[in-house]
Parts: sequence; structure tokens; C-alpha cells
Amino acid sequence: MGNMPSAVKHCLSYQQLLREHLWIGDSVAGALHPTQESSQISGLPEYVKIVEVGPRDGLQNEKIIVPTDIKIEFINKLSQTGLSVIEVTSFVSSRWVPQVAAGATEISVFGAASESFSKKNINCSIEESMEKFEEVIKSARHMGIPVRGYVSCALGCPYEGNIKPQKVTEVSKRLYSMGCYEISLGDTIGVGTPGSMKRMLESVMKEIPPGTLAVHCHDTYGQALANILTALQMGINVVDSAVSGLGGCPYAKGASGNVATEDLIYMLNGLGLNTGVNLYKVMEAGDFICRAVNKTTNSKVAQASFSV
Repeated sequence: MGNMPSAVKHCLSYQQLLREHLWIGDSVAGALHPTQESSQISGLPEYVKIVEVGPRDGLQNEKIIVPTDIKIEFINKLSQTGLSVIEVTSFVSSRWVPQVAAGATEISVFGAASESFSKKNINCSIEESMEKFEEVIKSARHMGIPVRGYVSCALGCPYEGNIKPQKVTEVSKRLYSMGCYEISLGDTIGVGTPGSMKRMLESVMKEIPPGTLAVHCHDTYGQALANILTALQMGINVVDSAVSGLGGCPYAKGASGNVATEDLIYMLNGLGLNTGVNLYKVMEAGDFICRAVNKTTNSKVAQASFSV
């Protein structure tokens, strides 16, 4: 390279490093890079389904009202990334189930392992919520709509502190027995660690098959990716995330956003696991919505990539 300054050499090599890790220009979205095909770590699932919750869980926590046309364009951009599941919106009454049936391919119900959080979040006790969920699930199943169940505060509650794994198991088991095909276990305030994640999953997996479980991790204490890796090692292969780390919880003071989809994909790519998702297109969608709501991305991968 002749007498090219070392700083320029560094930038060129860094761009090459990004290209190798982001796999920009791959003809197949989310395909494993040739050097990664045989590098999958033993004991991990070959494929990980990513459930993108940014349009719902992410945007509902924004202080500004995001215009509908922006939301639609955001969702359209996400739909071009290879993501197989994108949560779009939320509603609060079972009466809405027939109205959304025409366009919905799936709905979710949101429970909690904490009595206090349940009352704050959905204005009813855990027992009362189960009665309401049963009505919703029956109605949805009658119309052929699959239902996903959420259990908030699986690793801690902003009002009650530590949550016993057995309580998470009890709520999860009830949702599963009602007919929820998948149960997403949420670290709503991001206080979990790999240790508490392991103990909670060990309890839940005694009652529910790991193939019907997902994890939903917030990154308040920077533990989200470590917690997800622990879940993967225990047989979980469905992970919720939000582009740009959007989200939070209005009833969980101090809780930061969801784990960033960009950071999750970067880690999974590095582990040699297939997701079917194009990381660069996800970053573009994240950049679009961050500009639209005038905020800085929480994704470390996007921050590093777009700053070069």
C-alpha cells in the first residue's frame, strides 16, 4: 500500500472487518458466510427464530406519537429483512379480537409473574387476567388464529423485587394449557443474569417443552445477550428483540429498551447460527425509525457501523 498513512490503512481494514461480519452484499439474506458454515458451536440450535417487537413494544414507549405512515414504512422495511415474525400493534380489549381477525396472523396475551405488576400493567390480578385470557384464546382459536403468551417480570419486578421461578412456571403452565402455542418469558426490567435465567428456565422447562418457549430480554444492566446465550445453551431457539433497542416499560421505572435486533443477529452470526435475516437491512430499518423519532440507536453494532 506504499506510503499510505497508518490511520487510512486502519480504516480500510476496519471496513473489511465490517463487511466480513455484516456480510453486506450476500445474495441470500441471512445466509451463513462460507467461513461460518462449519463453525457452529456444539449444543446450540442450528436455527434461531427472531420475533421483532419494535413496532409494538418499541414504539409504544416513545413519548411522541409516531405517525401512521411512518409506522407503515417502518414495518415495510422490516418485512424486507427476512424477519419471519414482526409484532405490529396492541389492543386492550377482547372485544377487538373479531375486528383484527381479518388481517391478523397471530395475536398475543400479556400476563405477569408478579401480582403488583399485573395490576399496574393490565389493571387486574393474575387470576383475573387468566380468566380474561381464556376468553380471548378461545375466541382466537375458534377463528383459527394462533395465540402467543407473554409472562412479564420473569426475572424480577419493579415493585416486588425477586420473583420465584416457581411463580413464573405456574403462570406459564396455565397459559400453555389454555392453548398458547408459545410462551415468551420476559425480563421486563432487565435485571436478570445468566444465573437467574438458568434457574428460571430449569423450573419452567420441567412443565413446558423448551421448543414452545421464547425469551424476551431488556438490556438495562447490559446482560441481555449473555442471558440469551444462556437460554440458547439450554435449548431455547426463539428470541424476541427490537430494532435499535427500542422499547422500555412505562410501569417499570428505569427499564431500558429491548435487546437490539442488530446486536442479537451479530452475535448469532458469530456463533454460526442461521436466522434467515439480513443484518444490514435491519440496520437500515433501525436508522430509518431512529431518524423519524429523533433518537439515537441503542444498538452497539449500528453505532459502530454507521460511525465508520
